Amino acid sequence: MPNHTILLVEDNPDDIALTLRAFKKVEPPCEVIVARDGVEALAYLLGEGDAHIMPLSAPPALVLLDLKLPRLDGLELLRRLRAHPRTTWLPIVMLTSSSEPSDLANCYRSGANSYIKKPVDYTEFMAAVQGIGAYWLTLNTVPSSP
Repeated sequence: MPNHTILLVEDNPDDIALTLRAFKKVEPPCEVIVARDGVEALAYLLGEGDAHIMPLSAPPALVLLDLKLPRLDGLELLRRLRAHPRTTWLPIVMLTSSSEPSDLANCYRSGANSYIKKPVDYTEFMAAVQGIGAYWLTLNTVPSSP
């Protein structure tokens, strides 16, 4: 059975709500797990960090990662995930409000698979998130191991 789990790493409650709403309309249906910062994401993915979070039994199909996060920012999380054998090939899409060229370059240099600037317009945001889900859950293929 295909994996349709997405880990959303986002600290903004409004962006979380919009993203969850958009993914309700994605086919195939998916499960979205929310980590509110990089430390929580490490706990879900690698069993490191917050002891109260149960690590996922298998890596998600996709990580949607905000750049500006508390405790451990998105760029440092990206670097740690790319350095770990369990998450080397994990698709990681940066979904951020930053349009800074240095952020874009640093994310790709650190192993991001994609960098998407969050649209401000509601309709455009919903379409972008649904497009992300449609592509990464149905068309993309990743190796089963590094």
